[in-house]
Amino acid sequence: MDYSNYFTQFPDEDGEFAGYGGAYLPPPLIPVFAEITAAYQGLAQDEQFLEELRSIRKHYQGRPTPVFHAKNLSAANGGAQIYLKREDLNHTGAHKLNHCMGEGLLAKYLGKRKLIAETGAGQHGVALATAAAYFGLECEIHMGEVDIAKESPNVSRMKLLGAKVVPVTHGLKTLKEAVDSAFEAYMADADDSIYCIGSVVGPHPFPMLVRDFQRVVGIEAREQMLELTGALPDAVCACVGGGSNAMGIFSAFLDDPVELFGVEPMGKGTKLGEHAASMEYGEPGVIHAFKCYMLQDEDGEPAPVHSIASGLDYPGVGPEHCMLKDDGRVTYGGCSDDECMDAFFKLCRLEGIIPAIESSHAVHYALELAKKMKTGAVLVNLSGRGDKDLDFVIENYGYGE
Repeated sequence: MDYSNYFTQFPDEDGEFAGYGGAYLPPPLIPVFAEITAAYQGLAQDEQFLEELRSIRKHYQGRPTPVFHAKNLSAANGGAQIYLKREDLNHTGAHKLNHCMGEGLLAKYLGKRKLIAETGAGQHGVALATAAAYFGLECEIHMGEVDIAKESPNVSRMKLLGAKVVPVTHGLKTLKEAVDSAFEAYMADADDSIYCIGSVVGPHPFPMLVRDFQRVVGIEAREQMLELTGALPDAVCACVGGGSNAMGIFSAFLDDPVELFGVEPMGKGTKLGEHAASMEYGEPGVIHAFKCYMLQDEDGEPAPVHSIASGLDYPGVGPEHCMLKDDGRVTYGGCSDDECMDAFFKLCRLEGIIPAIESSHAVHYALELAKKMKTGAVLVNLSGRGDKDLDFVIENYGYGE
């Protein structure tokens, strides 16, 4: 595939990435999504919109976030040097605000009064509640009861920011069910609200829209690595659930001689329900109005999934990731729950950084990759901080001693 003019090629006019993606919508929502698509495509070229977004990123979010050379971690690990793109230092503590402020600004230009979304680990919910407060909009966040109990600090933050948190009590009570619930709420109020999807998933235009708002991560990181080291990294690693943080950082390196690695949650085993590795074990299918690699049960329905990271326990994956997997441009590997927690504690002790459990998957993979490479540089998208995970970690793993 030619990556030199990639962003003008993908997605195509049907919202597809080489057959993945699209918009499998009920008839009443087709004109609604067409309106969003047309508005976004116009605003993406509008200087006033772009200048307002740039100002928000600089003066409100605190961008650019730095790239940090993890010298202690690199020395203890041996092999290639490890660098961290510090999205944990973005306002609200994760990369999610990059697209939430963009979605909120889009809602403002569309004249909507309410933002509706799902959340797993709560970072998207917190970021969207933040955007709603900033733009003076209502906010409704759907979250599975299991995740509400597991990520209670983020639930408190959402409520403090003025959001209504809707507990989801059916099924596994986690991310997939939260998406179902949020989508139903949006269908009932599509004229006055906008569904702000939390990753590069869902019907067109959201995989494109979220990717574009997250591209700032990769653009910054590429420039920062050249400034820091005089060269591009040899490899870039990012965790992949839906895949927004990964697409954000991968996007800047697609046309470079840089290896890209997406890291899926392998959980605690290889059976259905023990992991959330859609790329490794899934087959093409339709979920939440788009086509992607999907973990499926015997009836072709989305299968139960598991990950220690609430933000990664989704039975599908972004359609752009599916295309990049098939094309061989990105290599997708995995990290188990135990491997993830080992990396979590290493980064805490060696660098004084408490990472999100989601991000720790990428840290583990980068450590193993660096050992094999022996020399060079590995850049990790440290997509979020671990404050939200502390109660869960301490209750289940103690202090890593």
